[in-house]
Amino acid sequence: MNALIVVDMQNDFIDGSLGTPEAQRIVARVAEKIAGFDGIVICTRDTHGADYLDTLEGKNLPVAHCIRGTDGHSLHADIRAACEKKGAVYVDKPAFGSPELAAVLRERAADALESIELAGLCTDICVISNALLLKAFFPETPVFVDASCCAGVTPESHENALDAMRMCQIVITDGE
Repeated sequence: MNALIVVDMQNDFIDGSLGTPEAQRIVARVAEKIAGFDGIVICTRDTHGADYLDTLEGKNLPVAHCIRGTDGHSLHADIRAACEKKGAVYVDKPAFGSPELAAVLRERAADALESIELAGLCTDICVISNALLLKAFFPETPVFVDASCCAGVTPESHENALDAMRMCQIVITDGE
């Protein structure tokens, strides 16, 4: 079984409080990837409470985002529609990387896991965190990141994250 991990394709990261033009440009590609994927689809959602600005992350990134119950927390409508058609599994995560994501993947795919692919936002924060986490939990499973379906905080930090993942034996593809 193959797994596609769609990382944090939420309104706040696309056109909300932390949105970027690069994030907006990948929405259609990510929706197409989900629709055409043969395997399990798991979507993560960055999830914070109203006390976000009082947390350590909030002190380091003082921009309220992905607050549970807000429109910014919701997946982009096109992504949500594609995920619903595929019967996606959802994982809310309070931090960059999600050990729960690894647990869900182990529970759903366990011994049959052939590959893991990641797409989404932000390449340089949550995509890289979860790619490395999954590489650690599944060291003998190939981990791929589709660069054409990712965007970073900046184009430069996106490229830096891709380079770092390559060094950790994560295969970077470009829509292949």
